[in-house]
Formats: sequence, structure tokens, C-alpha cells
Amino acid sequence: MPELRKDPIHGRWVIISTERSRRPSDFAPEERRSVGGFCPLCEGNEDRTPPEIVAFRDNGTLPNTPGWSLRVVPNKFPALRIEGELDREGEGIYDKMNGIGAHEVVIETPRHEETLITLPLRDVKNVLLAYRERIIDLRRDPRLRYVLVFKNHGVAAGASLEHSHSQIIALPIVPKRVSEEIEGAKTYYNYKDRCVFCDIIRQELQQRTRVIIENESFLSIAPFASRFPFETWILPKTHHPSFEHMDPSHYERAAQILAETLRRIYQVLTDPPYNYVIHTSSFPEVDMNYYHWHFEIMPKLTKVAGFEWGTGFYINPTPPEEAAEYMREAK
Repeated sequence: MPELRKDPIHGRWVIISTERSRRPSDFAPEERRSVGGFCPLCEGNEDRTPPEIVAFRDNGTLPNTPGWSLRVVPNKFPALRIEGELDREGEGIYDKMNGIGAHEVVIETPRHEETLITLPLRDVKNVLLAYRERIIDLRRDPRLRYVLVFKNHGVAAGASLEHSHSQIIALPIVPKRVSEEIEGAKTYYNYKDRCVFCDIIRQELQQRTRVIIENESFLSIAPFASRFPFETWILPKTHHPSFEHMDPSHYERAAQILAETLRRIYQVLTDPPYNYVIHTSSFPEVDMNYYHWHFEIMPKLTKVAGFEWGTGFYINPTPPEEAAEYMREAK
């Protein structure tokens, strides 16, 4: 029988549709673009991107030339721009402001054919360290209130370029989805004097039915009220509200579990399109000990249709317990 499940953080309900249950083989692999042609993100084409903000380079190499393992550049077609003032104003009952923010591209490798699942652990760690460096820098801008790190992999997930990359967008407001999560965590903390994410970690480690993998510092799970088939969360076992302020030793372990989780998704679902996001604390981080940063990984396997848009409910045809089992068994 189908189940209604309530997310303990947002209070959001989802439908786990066991009667239309779908196995990994039921999801058709995404049709791939042919590899070839010009790519502005490849090594040697540095003049085809805006000047780099951050780069991990070989000693002696100059900015915006070959010899790098990772570059961060402004997006050539930004959703928001860093220059200018907010100029908040009202227009009758409507509010508006200038599109101030930042939009950056993290080019994760100079080699077109590589992805996060094929990169050495050192390079995956450098991707996370680049996120950290940019969030810390963007936090200094008093106009900004939130930084979202996200990755679109595959055409169906919104990737416009095949070359492995992720993006960073800094915003002058806290997004509604994040604000709801932060408020839900605060409400839970005020009621129970505990972090809801830490309670989730404790319960998942006890039950084990939705645990995928873990290491000393992180846990990868299929969340109890998964919105999408094979939705996966990666949570730090040590409580901290901010991705960018966790212990430096944890970034290698974060890279390890992220890469291994993505490898299992790749194997079980035959390299599906996916999105991942990092949810971290908003700015300024004042007394936000009730929040707990984390990764959310969402394979793009089903479509959001009329029921979802009309109700805010999601229908998930793969119970998270089954998804976790498939992922655990992947080698």
C-alpha cells in the first residue's frame, strides 16, 4: 500500500508509491551528447572564459594559462551581477531590487572526459576546498545573505556544457527553500533542545535500513521522506552549521564519501543526470547552532507534473529503503 511520509525538518509530506514501485533498470539511461567539438572549459582555452578568480596551478604557471587542475571563473552569462547597489523599492504591493549577487563556475578538471567519479581523491578534495574559499570570500560582502553551491550533471539536469563543472551563486536574500529548512530546524531545536539532523543521523545509524555508506566523519543515506527516486543526503556526523567552517581534516573525508556515493549512483542507475546542492548556514551566521550543513543529491529520473505543482507533494515510486539497498550492494 502507498505511504504518506512526513519530513521532520520541513514538515513536507511525500507519497511513497509502492504500487508503482520502480527498480533501477526501469529508469531509462539519458541519451548522451556526442563528445567532441570546441569546449571553452578545456585546458588551453583559458582566453575563452572570464579571468579566473581562484586556480589550483602548477608552480610557475601564470594566471589564465595552461597548467591548472581547477579554476573558478565568473559565469559568462550570470544570473546575478556583483557590481552595483541593491536599491530596494516598492511598486505598489510589489517589491523589487537590483539583481545583485555573484555567479561563478568551478571548472573541476582541465580534462574534458573526466568527472568527479574518475578524478583522484586529491582533486575531488580540491573542488570542496574551492567551494570553501569562495564562500568565505563572498561572506565578506554585506549585500549578500546566502551562497548556494550546486552541480548539474547531464542535459536533463540542466547542464549546458558537458565538461565537468559546478556553480556558485551568491544571493542578497535567503532562498525560500533554504529558509524553510532553517526555520524547521530551529523549531525542532526550540522544542527538543537537539539538532534534528543529529537526531536523524542517530536514528539512521541505529536502524541501518536507509544507510548507504559511511566513513569516520560522514554518513550517506536515502532520506526517510525522499522526494525523488534514489535521492541521497550526505551529512557530517560532527555537528556544524557551516560547510566552510568545519574542521580542515574533514574535507578529505567529505571528498571520499561524495565520490563514492556518486560512483554508486553511476553504477546502479547507469550514469543518470543528477543535481547536487550544498545547504549551509545563511549570513550572518549568528547563533545558528540548531542548523546542520549537508549535501543533497537528486538523480533526475522522474518528472515533476501537475499533482506536484498543484499540491507541493512529491510522488516517489522507489521506497528509500530499496534505493539504499541497491546502492549498498553496488561495488
